[in-house]
Amino acid sequence: MVFGTFDGLHPGHMSFFKQAMTLAKPCFLIISIARDKNVLKIKGQYPTLNEKQRMALVKKSGLANKVMLAGRENYLSHITKMHPDIIALGYDQRAYVKNLRRDLKNKRMAVKIVRLKPYKEKIYKNRLLKR
Repeated sequence: MVFGTFDGLHPGHMSFFKQAMTLAKPCFLIISIARDKNVLKIKGQYPTLNEKQRMALVKKSGLANKVMLAGRENYLSHITKMHPDIIALGYDQRAYVKNLRRDLKNKRMAVKIVRLKPYKEKIYKNRLLKR
């Protein structure tokens, strides 16, 4: 399972998905799309594309087995619903992950958490691409 805003897809996102897919064989990749209001809370602005548009874009990539919207209030709700074996985090993901390991343990979920490598992070970052 991976999480993100995915406000437009670029090669960095595609690398992120493909890296996550290599973590398990066979792989069933679940991509969780951040809710608009949570993007505002984390990044201080709304995404260019709304959550439904971003979800459709990720589905169109064809790399996910399941694409879903994240929980509205509680970031754990959709994780516990899907019960992934592995959660793959981007190299720069900090929001919502500080207490992730502890929160999953409190829910009695044994989930491996892996941090993935960046792909040309000085180029492929939405805030840089939008300049």
